[in-house]
Amino acid sequence: MTVVASQHWVRERIVPAEIGKYLDPDGSDWVNDAEILRLLAETEEPDPARVRDIIAKALAVETLSQEELARLMRVRDPGLREEMRAAAGAVKHKVYDNRIVTFAPLYLGSKCVNNCVYCGLRSSNPAVERRVLTMAEVRAETEALAGQLGHKRLIVVYGEHPESGLDYIAESIRTVYSVNVPARKGRGQIRRVNVNAAPMSIAELKVLHDCGLGTFQVFQETYDRRRYAQMHPAGTIKGDFRWRLTAMHRAQEAGIDDNGLGVLYGLADWRFELLAQQAHVHEMERFCGIGPHTLSFPRLEPAVNTPFAGASPWRVSDADFERIVVLARLAVPYAGLIITARETPEMRRRLLPLGVTQMDAASNVGVGAYADGQEKQKGERQQFLLGDPRGLDECIREWAGLGCITSFCTAGYRCGRTGKCIMDLLRSGAEGRFCKLNAILTFKEWLDDFATPETQAVGEELLRQELDEVRRTQPKIWPAFEANYRRIVAGERDLFF
Repeated sequence: MTVVASQHWVRERIVPAEIGKYLDPDGSDWVNDAEILRLLAETEEPDPARVRDIIAKALAVETLSQEELARLMRVRDPGLREEMRAAAGAVKHKVYDNRIVTFAPLYLGSKCVNNCVYCGLRSSNPAVERRVLTMAEVRAETEALAGQLGHKRLIVVYGEHPESGLDYIAESIRTVYSVNVPARKGRGQIRRVNVNAAPMSIAELKVLHDCGLGTFQVFQETYDRRRYAQMHPAGTIKGDFRWRLTAMHRAQEAGIDDNGLGVLYGLADWRFELLAQQAHVHEMERFCGIGPHTLSFPRLEPAVNTPFAGASPWRVSDADFERIVVLARLAVPYAGLIITARETPEMRRRLLPLGVTQMDAASNVGVGAYADGQEKQKGERQQFLLGDPRGLDECIREWAGLGCITSFCTAGYRCGRTGKCIMDLLRSGAEGRFCKLNAILTFKEWLDDFATPETQAVGEELLRQELDEVRRTQPKIWPAFEANYRRIVAGERDLFF
């Protein structure tokens, strides 16, 4: 692409009409800075009865108001904080049972026209190796993830660049889905392609929807407008705060009803971020009829030749990070909570009982890194440095030992349980029952196809407990479920309810 063509591409990225249509008549949006600052300044520590009333609302799987969330932030009493932690775990179990959904990130390009201060892939960083994978390389990466590791779900990540524009994203999604390679007993294939990419127009998102796009993630990074402007230089695409803020509205209009929000914690005051994100949740519920399916919690991490990570005055301590997860679980009780391998193994263990529902494993955030081999991770290829380099087998063995079943299930999406349908099922607890059955089936698949003997032994013990639970608690469905389980044992794959 010529320089002129590239400049034209950049100019065409933002469609002003697809921002203004979602704003209030006075031109304002739903992130009310003054109201958030008022809540932070004026909210007093609540009495125990009020705290328990708010907890009860979360346990009923009802979205908390900003005022209620602000009150929980003010709780200092150790006993009440422990009640909040216990409630977060209880909410997660009510909605999602003991499942942990796993996935891997797949970075397809390190070229980006943006210049975000905190990002290793920023356009001004000369220390990063720049490339965009060919479709042959995308296939090789997918074969490693699906055929060697056994992943069934990916989050595919793209830089914002002409070489990884709409046509490239669409073709890469189709390429990932096309991979079907032999495994030990069954087949290795990706059944769900989620995408983390730049905000797009409605027309562009319709194209991706037709390609089988799963969840569409766009993280605001920070909801603090002043900090946002400091982090994302003016004149770049990402410098437009509201183009990013309205991304989920356009996704919904394009038919993508499974969306993920997130904040990069460490760019601004985490309390402001949580309250602003809660305003975004309420806006999605108002406009779309449903809130976000997932919330992500990336924490600012070091990157090659990127000193900002260590200099930020808003870095989040481990203790505060735990509070953030607890508060988010209570504030948006139906949402899946994603903690990635940015965090250390120890930190992920600490967060697991607090309501986390998804974790990646065997992750590599370098472009082209999976086909090269996990041992070749290089900072020069990566957006940031990982905290948990463990393989999928080791992670699954640990989770199983802690009583968590790893789910590779993608059935709900393919059965149409998305959008309002899945939200209603999540609020009622019904989706958890469906997903528990499918989690067992996919877990057995993975154990037979990919697990080491050590992990297989731990996993089979957990499976015996899970099968007994289904037999006791769902006697009407047990015969059909047992028949499907036996078919999985015999080598059939991708059976689901």
